[in-house]
Amino acid sequence: MRSNLVPRLFLAPLTGLLLAGCEGTAPAGATAQAEDAHPRQEVSLRVRPWSLPAPPGAAQPDLVVTTDGDLLLSWIRPEEDGHVLELARHSAGEWAAATPIARGDDWFVNWADTPHVTATADGALWAHWLQKSAAATYAYDVALVRSSDGGRSWSDPVLVNDDGTPTEHGFVSMWPAASDRIGIAWLDGRETGTAGHGDGNDGGHGGGGAMTLRSAVFDAGLSRSDEAVLDRSACDCCQTDAALTARGPLLVYRDRTEAEIRDIVATRREGGRWSEGRRVHADDWMMPACPVNGPAVAASGEDVVVGWYTAAGGNPQVKLAHSPDAGDSFRVPLLLDSGASVQGRVDVAMDAKGAWVLWVTEADEGQALWLARSSTDLPRPLARLRVATQQGRGRATGFPQMVLAGGDVHIVWTEVSGGTAQLRGAVVTAGP
Repeated sequence: MRSNLVPRLFLAPLTGLLLAGCEGTAPAGATAQAEDAHPRQEVSLRVRPWSLPAPPGAAQPDLVVTTDGDLLLSWIRPEEDGHVLELARHSAGEWAAATPIARGDDWFVNWADTPHVTATADGALWAHWLQKSAAATYAYDVALVRSSDGGRSWSDPVLVNDDGTPTEHGFVSMWPAASDRIGIAWLDGRETGTAGHGDGNDGGHGGGGAMTLRSAVFDAGLSRSDEAVLDRSACDCCQTDAALTARGPLLVYRDRTEAEIRDIVATRREGGRWSEGRRVHADDWMMPACPVNGPAVAASGEDVVVGWYTAAGGNPQVKLAHSPDAGDSFRVPLLLDSGASVQGRVDVAMDAKGAWVLWVTEADEGQALWLARSSTDLPRPLARLRVATQQGRGRATGFPQMVLAGGDVHIVWTEVSGGTAQLRGAVVTAGP
């Protein structure tokens, strides 16, 4: 993203990390302990390295769980004449050989707006990437493909957005809409009138228009239906995220008001319609430019957790909020981290036992990747662990990814050393 759109946010003094319990760097095999909800119990977090099949140079990872419990890891790797999007499957404790999804010499590749993969119950795999539509830097479309044979071959791509304007389209979320269909949401710049973020001198609300949030459904033949505009003014370059609740998919994103308040909003699709977007919490973060730091959501039945970054009042924070009713309402959020070192880049996961939150900090000694565990209703954190200390700094390390599989937390992140990216992995197990 353009650096002039991301002002220096991290000016507040370090106020300390606000989690209860043990903390610190955890080498392979180490544990961290903290009190559980029962005063006589403890939670132990054990972390071990996780070998990944991605070659040197791989970055922009995505990690998801299939309906049968396999893990899918994708990444982008540069080639001499462009880029390749590759996919590897982890099943029965082993990685299969990585295979290409697509190659291109006209892609838009960056640290924040990255490809995603997903799987549907019919066994099909789906993937997207960003493809340039004109010479301007931020003129690109969302390309979508489907595989019916486990990723060995892929369909010809179709464009998710069909407006034909040389503007920005991206920050995609995908979810299973049926056994053989996916839902997809994206930020769409067709009304901005410019190949940029709409965060120019007119604030994006002048003659150029604002960034919209849209959704559609694609079937097995990659035919589009049910296209809808969900928000007429969304934050221009923050990630969106979606999770399946017992009452339908819940989508979270960063909103943008006329007064430049950029708080997190949730909307759910139920009965063929999207609900009116509601703020997860009234941070009232007034921000005149995009922070490139979207929310994350996870669900188990009607229980939902949303994690996000805010710098309201000039104080960078990571928060986590719980909804017991599939996103209709959210309780007062739990403050997980606060201070000048907090970078956000949050991911969340949850099951019936509790919620997990992953985020990034950066101080003089470098970046760190932190993981916290809480019970579902979030009365307080139960344990936290520094998963890794990274050599890379700044944007190059991108956004870490996390999923729950087999009762364990699987984490993937990008390490940068000597100018070369490399994916790293860890598995975290919780137990008494």
